[in-house]
Amino acid sequence: MAKFFDEINDKLAEFIRSQKVFFVATADESGRINLSPKGYDALSILDSNRIIWMNLSGSGNETAAHLRVANRITLMFCSFVDPPLILRVYGTAETVHPRDENWNELSGHFDDFAGARQIFDVRVDSLQTSCGFGVPYFDFAGQRDKLIEHYAAKGVEATEKGWSTKNAKSIDGLDTGITG
Repeated sequence: MAKFFDEINDKLAEFIRSQKVFFVATADESGRINLSPKGYDALSILDSNRIIWMNLSGSGNETAAHLRVANRITLMFCSFVDPPLILRVYGTAETVHPRDENWNELSGHFDDFAGARQIFDVRVDSLQTSCGFGVPYFDFAGQRDKLIEHYAAKGVEATEKGWSTKNAKSIDGLDTGITG
């Protein structure tokens, strides 16, 4: 049976911190819905209604574009071990870029990641748990290093140049705000 919460309690925070992957969903009013898996140790719970995560460079930038048009976001965490559980976090989010005043403060919650592109600062409105009985078991074998290695080899200047050509617009043509 689903349960709703108004804030992240200690038990939910422990569950979130123990997950190796989470999923982010956003959408504008009429375009495609974006659903992205996220990994690495790139998420931090700041308080009972605030989560931040470091978003790394990639082939698209849908989350940032959607938040500019329709500021709503869902994070989903699911257990692939016992006990089974699915947790959805509903809220709104601010996109923070390296050029923004609060970047240094927020980025201090994370290790330095080559290719760090944005931090999403999520204000949690509500949370919902469900059983997770249908989620299969999976063993965690480790993080993939390829993304970090790619952007480390590419360098900051080339990575940022790539943002203007590959990350400035969503697949639906929405501005992502990456270029200022």
